[in-house]
Amino acid sequence: MAAPTTFGLLRHSRTVWNEEKRIQGLQNSPLSATGKKMAEAWGKELQVLPWDAILASDLGRVRETVALINKTLQLPVVSKPLLREQDWGRWSGLSFPELFAQHKEVVRQQEQRGWNFRPPGGESRKEVLARALQSLEQASRSLPGKQVLVVCHEGIIKTLIYHLLERKFMPDEPKIFQGYQLHLLKMQDKQLTLTGLNHLQLTGAEP
Repeated sequence: MAAPTTFGLLRHSRTVWNEEKRIQGLQNSPLSATGKKMAEAWGKELQVLPWDAILASDLGRVRETVALINKTLQLPVVSKPLLREQDWGRWSGLSFPELFAQHKEVVRQQEQRGWNFRPPGGESRKEVLARALQSLEQASRSLPGKQVLVVCHEGIIKTLIYHLLERKFMPDEPKIFQGYQLHLLKMQDKQLTLTGLNHLQLTGAEP
């Protein structure tokens, strides 16, 4: 039996488009001034756990976040395209007010599809989950027994945690975690478990 690998899931720091409430998907926006300060603070806050490596999405906002965190942690970084945000297709770049003004009925219909939610020209939440699980399985094989910080996106984190909690991904489900928190997972022999929901509150976390 392989030694379990611990994963700490963390969303990238705040971007300009986050502050504009704009959909990023596979497009990218740089970290805002506030986001850069947050990420630098996270490096010190994350030292409370004994990390061995960083596994990260290859999108620019994650690479920026990792570079600032790693000023303190000084860890090896493995870049994983499988950890990219959900592809929002033709809705990418729209602000949420624009999205609902232009496509309200389609959005409402898609929301009722739960795990099958798929923006036009984009990918479904099921597809995001499949590649997220694949990425963690690969990492657990190459880093058995290690503590791995996973810097990625809200879509990746939600699909993994909602999968483990058997949620239906419906709009009326209660909120279960806040932004800018660290969540802990453990994988052993391809079995993934949730060991720490909202385990560590970081600078910028919602009250």
